[in-house]
Amino acid sequence: MAVSAAADGPLRARQVCEAMDMEIAPNNINNTRLKLKRLTECGILVEIEQGLFTQPRP
Repeated sequence: MAVSAAADGPLRARQVCEAMDMEIAPNNINNTRLKLKRLTECGILVEIEQGLFTQPRP
C-alpha cells in the first residue's frame, strides 16, 4: 500500500519488488503479482491494464 501511495503512477509487480528491496527473482515477482491481484479483488487496488496496479481514485 505504501509503495503504491508513494508512486507517481501505476506499478508493475517487478517495480513493487524493487521498491520493497526484494530480490528480483521470478518467484518473488509472481508472488507479488498474486498479492496485487488479491488486493484488486478486495477493492484496495485497481488494475488499469493487465499487470499495472494503482490505488483507486476517490
